[in-house]
Amino acid sequence: MVVEIDGENLTIEQLESVARDHEKVKLAGICKEKIKASREVVQEKLKGEEDIYGINTGFGDLANVKIDGKKTEELQENLIRSHASGIGEPLEKDIVRGTMLLRANTLAKGHSGIRRKVIELLLDLLNNEVHPVIPAKGSVGASGDLAPLAHMSLVLIGEGEAEYEGEILSGEEALHRAGLEAIKLEAKEGLALLNGTQVMTAIGVLALQDGKRVLKSAQIASAMSLEALMGTDAVFDERIHQVRPHEGQLRCAENLRKLTEDSDIIESHKECEKVQDPYTLRCMPQVYGAAKDAFEYVERILEVEMNSANDNPLVFHDGDVISGGNFHGQPIALALDFFGAAISEIGNISERTTDKLMYEEESGLPRFLTEESGLNSGFMIAQYTAASLVSENKVLAHPASVDSIPTSAGQEDHVSMGTISARHSREIVHNVENIVAIELISAAQALEFHDLSPGKGVKAAYDFLREHIDPLKRDRSLNPDMRKARELITKGHLVEEVEKEIGSLS
Repeated sequence: MVVEIDGENLTIEQLESVARDHEKVKLAGICKEKIKASREVVQEKLKGEEDIYGINTGFGDLANVKIDGKKTEELQENLIRSHASGIGEPLEKDIVRGTMLLRANTLAKGHSGIRRKVIELLLDLLNNEVHPVIPAKGSVGASGDLAPLAHMSLVLIGEGEAEYEGEILSGEEALHRAGLEAIKLEAKEGLALLNGTQVMTAIGVLALQDGKRVLKSAQIASAMSLEALMGTDAVFDERIHQVRPHEGQLRCAENLRKLTEDSDIIESHKECEKVQDPYTLRCMPQVYGAAKDAFEYVERILEVEMNSANDNPLVFHDGDVISGGNFHGQPIALALDFFGAAISEIGNISERTTDKLMYEEESGLPRFLTEESGLNSGFMIAQYTAASLVSENKVLAHPASVDSIPTSAGQEDHVSMGTISARHSREIVHNVENIVAIELISAAQALEFHDLSPGKGVKAAYDFLREHIDPLKRDRSLNPDMRKARELITKGHLVEEVEKEIGSLS
């Protein structure tokens, strides 16, 4: 499959396929005239005396410095060199690939005044798996992701560093080995490559995709826990949710009904004296449903941003070149802070449910899910690990977007910090994957102490986990079990197996 980009119709699924499955990319033919027309506007402007930001002026607080027409090409390369001032560990390969794709897609809209050959070189890097080394830190998310996009762009001019066939090489050498040639940038092109929200958006899209997978897995884990704790499925009754009809809540309640359908365990205690379960069991549809609704809002924001012109100045085919603020990351910053908070809540309820499984008095199960407690500590420290990750998420979920610090001598006096929002949300997702993995192995262990059969979906999950992870008979390191459970979540295998039995989870 080849993903065709036109600046208008790139999907989240296509971005993930290019970023993670290394699908090939090409520029749609429909873009060629738009790109040519915007470039002609820039070339026409260069013939006049008008000062146009970033084309014949300096940048940021240096916008009032006029640049001699003979030095406009040098200006663009100096821009990239000076702005490549990021720091920290390199971004992961999937983020780099997502960033490159998004930048090319934005340029394909034809409002950047850039030559087609620059876009095609960016796609050549993607298709030949030449991956620029981009330090993770340094963007304040206002004039876009300036520093990281500059590191990406250095490779286009044969500078910086790139990973190619497993080696970190100079940009020049990476291009040479891949059979590509560096480009000499012309007026406006350096700025067109740098202004934009592509790094924060790429991180956000990939984190969201991972978050959607972990949300389904969390519902599976919680259904397993509810069965193990002999909770009631009455709280999933459709009538409850129809009178408070939040879409996410309705859909999660439906999922949980499917997972616990035909449960002999639940049927066995329907007439017990217990009046109510704790909130962690009773409010699953409300908590997971709210997260689902939050995810759908975030997805809408990211889909718009993926197909937007967010550099500066923007070139219009009527001859106008207009400076604005489409590079500002505030929409993405707010959305990803919201996403981070929502995914954190999934971890919160999952860890609390895991904790319930540890108490003999509350669960009726052996203490810490081991028969010889005292001699064996069972799942005691696995729950500690989940608690640690939940606490870390509380720090990471503090919204980065509420902070701002002026840059460029006060010219850029309000910034979004959106790339920090994105990086934090991705880290939160990773933590929640581990938290849910711990609940999965704990709940599976708890079901060992029940003679009756759980619901169809829960049984499918239990059986699949047991194909990969043995029950705990006596103490062993649980780290390999936790890592395997997380792998089953992140690769989507757990959800796939359960859906084979009960149909699609929404």
